[in-house]
Parts: sequence; C-alpha cells; structure tokens
Amino acid sequence: MGALNRNQRTSAPWRVGVLFSKTGFMSVIEETQLRGTLIAIDEINDRGGVNGRPIEPIVYDPGSEIRSYGQYAKRLMVEDGVSTIFGCYTSSSRKAVLPVVERLDGLLWYPTLYEGFEFSPNVIYTGATPNQNSVQLCKALMSQFGNRFFFVGSDYVYPRESNRVMRELVRNNGGTVVGERYLRLEADRSEFVPLVREIKQAQPDVIFSTVVGESTTFLYQAYHDLGLNPKTVPIASLTTTEAEIRAMGYDVGEGHYTAAAYFQGIETACNNSFVSHYQKRYGGDEPTNMCLEASYFQVNLFARTLEETNSLDTKQLRTFVMGAEFEAPQGSVSINPVWGHADVWTRIGRANRQGQFDIVFQSQTSVKADPYLIGYGRCLENC
Repeated sequence: MGALNRNQRTSAPWRVGVLFSKTGFMSVIEETQLRGTLIAIDEINDRGGVNGRPIEPIVYDPGSEIRSYGQYAKRLMVEDGVSTIFGCYTSSSRKAVLPVVERLDGLLWYPTLYEGFEFSPNVIYTGATPNQNSVQLCKALMSQFGNRFFFVGSDYVYPRESNRVMRELVRNNGGTVVGERYLRLEADRSEFVPLVREIKQAQPDVIFSTVVGESTTFLYQAYHDLGLNPKTVPIASLTTTEAEIRAMGYDVGEGHYTAAAYFQGIETACNNSFVSHYQKRYGGDEPTNMCLEASYFQVNLFARTLEETNSLDTKQLRTFVMGAEFEAPQGSVSINPVWGHADVWTRIGRANRQGQFDIVFQSQTSVKADPYLIGYGRCLENC
C-alpha cells in the first residue's frame, strides 16, 4: 500500500490527545470544537478506523484556564504517551502548549483563526490567518461603511496582534482608528455599557471586534441595549460565530458581520451532509461554526495522513501532511507545504434573524496561507 511500517500488525488503538474547554468562559466556542473533533473520530472509527485500528481520544478539560492547557499537554505526552494533540482556541492557550510539544516533539493541530506571524514544526494550523480574513473584511467595510474604525478586543495576544494588522490595513488605505479599547477576558456585561457609550461618542463608521468567549455576547447586547444600528455602524468581527450569535440572541446579532472560512449556510452537498449529521447527534437547533468545522476537517486530514504513515511519529506525520487535501464542508482545503498552515476559503457573512449568516462575499477558491503577509503589499486595491 506504499505506507511506512505497513507490516506492523496490531489492533491497538491510535491514542490522541484532545484539549478543549467544556467549562469556563471559553466553553461557548470550545465545546463546539470538542464536538467537531469527536464526531470526526466517531465517523472514522465507524468506517473501521485507520488501517484497522480505532482512534482513541484522551480528553481533558482545561476549564478555560490558560496554564491548564500546558499542564494537560505535558500530562498527555509524558503520562499518557500521546504525541498528537488536537486543541486550543485562544492564542494564549496555544502558546502555553507550544513549548511542551516543541520540547517533547509532539504535534499540535490548532483549529482556530489566529493573528499569524508564527511558525512551528510542531504545529499544524488549520484556522484562517489575516490574509484569509482581515484583508478582505477591511476592504469590504471601508467600501460600504466608511474609514473611521473603533477597535475593541479582549485583553490578550490575539486581539492586540489582530488589531495591529487591521490598524495597518486601515491607515495604509486612507482610514483612521478613532478608538481602541481592551477588556479582560472574563469581562461581564456591566463592563461593556460604558465602553459602548464611549464608542457612540467617537462616532466611528465601523466597530471592529476581537472580543472572544462569553464576553462576545455582552458586547453585542450592550450595543443593542444602547440603540446603535448595525445598518449604519455595524460590529465586524473575525471571532463571532453562529455559536455566539445563538448565545446573545438572534435579534441582537442580526445585521452584524463576520469574516470566516466557513458558515453553516454554505450550500454544498458536503456541508449539507455535515450539518445534518451534526444536528442529528447534538440537536436540530445546534448550529455549526467555523471553529467546529476546522476541528472536524483537521481530524480527517490527520486520519488520511496516518493511513499513509501507519505511524504517529511527528516527523513522519508532518512530512506526509504537507500538501494534503480534503473536501471539507467549507470546500476543498489543503495544508500549505511552505507554512504548515491550511489554505482555506475567504467569506464574509451578515447575521440574519434566524441566527445564521447570509454570505455577502466569498473567494472563488481556497486562499493560500500567508501568515507573515509576505506576498501582500498592504494595499487593498490588489487584494
């Protein structure tokens, strides 16, 4: 069959680690990533596993505590004998796991959009980077609403770095940033009311949000309560998915924008099957989202690679996954062999009253990952 170590005969399961929070303020999105991971594993096992061996997930709940991600990653690799880990949403949690997998030669599969400007031989990045979401979103917002932006984010590395990129995009194309505020990751609803009042006073054309987790719902609810209108001054985000829209209320989320590789409303046979299977398992009113979808397709890419290597050796897996393709619910995706990042689609959606996103822009094909923006001249006109 052309695979390595093919003559090693065993029925022992392939053991992998899974690190997503089922509790704490990040569970609103990370629990969906856990579901995407487990449903992919179950589908693979229902087909007979990989080379006749089932995938066995060892799941830990970091409880949205950043230090716990690194501690559990070490436990997985040292005590549980695991070398492949699927996990993490925030960049802070990824950076807590990164030194562990690098020191112990593990492989982290990271299914979340992030700020870019990182490379590790021990990470496969399957979420979008700024050239796959921020660039087109900025172009669309400046064209439709204006060039005065107000930035609001959670106070950790991803929002600050994403806003650094967006600030450069805005300023290099004739726009201005009229305000920039960060609130703690666990900010409650009362903390967003004075922030939204400040935003109203600044009179921006667009609010660019990199707030994450449960606090996302509080930002949009405060916006709604204070009477701002998304038809004139929308919140635009890279992190607000169907999961957060459901949590905040469909009426609250209506009219706001998100740039993402995937939305549930994509009309393809592959996505329809994916949504149907997911909702059959978790409930007909449970929405899918971009982070769930990336969690799902990366497990499938891993399984295809494992079939070729017949080994969980990190070097072999990484070598064989480079250039690998998969027909994901978002469309055809692949792992860019230059960066170890996924080539994913670019889409912009506007939330509707049903809690879904109407797609107002999508790329013709997947967009090559460029995490360092090397191929991008900072001018929107050619993008």
